[in-house]
Amino acid sequence: MFTAIGAAIAALAGVGAGVGIGIATGKAVEAIARQPEAAGDIRSTMLIGAALAEATAVYGFVIGVLIILFLGA
Repeated sequence: MFTAIGAAIAALAGVGAGVGIGIATGKAVEAIARQPEAAGDIRSTMLIGAALAEATAVYGFVIGVLIILFLGA
């Protein structure tokens, strides 16, 4: 039972990060389309935000794996 909970936590963390990165990328593309001269600044800011969102997914994955390993036995 605990292994299923761990797998669910890892999956939910990945889904949340994917949605967040997708929204951020879409908004960055809109911003670049409206103001092409600011593309460099927009791109660097988006990459920092994507890295932070991806870190959240990694934390969720690690917690899920730890639950599977230590509580699943």
